[in-house]
Amino acid sequence: MIRRPRFSFLVFALAGLFCLLLQACSPPAGPGHESTRNIIFLIGDGMGNSITSAARARKGGLTGLLRMDEMPVIGLVRTSSTALVTDSAAAGTALAGGVKTNNKSVAMTPDGKKVQSILEAARNRGMATGIVVTSSLADATPACFGAHAPGRWLKSRIAAGLLASGTDLLLGGGSAHFLPRSREGSLRDEERDLVREAGDAGYAVCRTKEELAEAPDGKILGLFARDDMTTEPPEPTLAGMTVEAIRRLGRNRRGFFLLVEGSLIDSRAHDNLLEETLDQTLKFDEAVGAALDFAKKDGRTLVVVTADHDTGGLSVVDGTVDGAVLKVTWGGDNHTGEAVPLFAFGPGAGLFGGFKDNTEIPRIFARLIGAADFPKISE
Repeated sequence: MIRRPRFSFLVFALAGLFCLLLQACSPPAGPGHESTRNIIFLIGDGMGNSITSAARARKGGLTGLLRMDEMPVIGLVRTSSTALVTDSAAAGTALAGGVKTNNKSVAMTPDGKKVQSILEAARNRGMATGIVVTSSLADATPACFGAHAPGRWLKSRIAAGLLASGTDLLLGGGSAHFLPRSREGSLRDEERDLVREAGDAGYAVCRTKEELAEAPDGKILGLFARDDMTTEPPEPTLAGMTVEAIRRLGRNRRGFFLLVEGSLIDSRAHDNLLEETLDQTLKFDEAVGAALDFAKKDGRTLVVVTADHDTGGLSVVDGTVDGAVLKVTWGGDNHTGEAVPLFAFGPGAGLFGGFKDNTEIPRIFARLIGAADFPKISE
């Protein structure tokens, strides 16, 4: 009788176990990956690590946690543009298009070429798309996902670009950039009436949360303030807009890509207003919670949370154990170059752990939805 060496069985067994572990642990990616059907990308504008730490303390004292802390994959993101300290336009271009550019540039390279955004790539693959912000829709971050301009100040051009992008759902402030110049309250530099054009293109134009709730199926342009929103009643909340966006975009059988920005963390931090900064951060975290609640039930939705940069250089130096009183210092009134937090939940989340450059985030999204020609630069 021939006896086979025992170690051969052990080798095959270990090899099989290794293959199983490799399959289980490898993060899903690549064309046709069916698990990642939807992507919800949430950006806290100006939300550095110190701001999230202060928000935790304010919410629950020594043991305070945010909804974003429920996400099992965490990391850090380098925020630089072609400069060490970025602005929101260059950071938005990196987070949307996977390409570094100069500060103030909106989804364009330093030599003036257009950078395709991950939202545009998702749209080209038949996915539903949406942008939900508390700033003007023509502000830097949302602009980078649906428009192209050599300067972030070109808001009339940016508003027209957002409308021309065919994005299914646009919710935020900024009606002044969609109205013709002769209309009271307009900030456009021409007579073009983008609100009328939106209606002609099949968009339901909403100005209140009631109109948004009652709008028919189809494309939505929600303009809830002349410029930035106040985030106070009677305006819709960021969390409420996020829920409505998910409900509408989720009807697409090919999935959806949704950008949600807590835009006003940045402006409050620029002014070194602690209470207002924390209020905006906690309102943003409610929107994160709405996305997570959906993703946990859906099972096919990736949720990723980060910031475009830190603003203000906040430090908590003392306070009460319940977080009701916080003593802080501010490093300044502008952006800083520090790395910012990164959180991920859902299919594909494992790809987002560790230290990332901001350009890596949309490149990973592209892998997950099978957008092979990304990043993409055109004339």
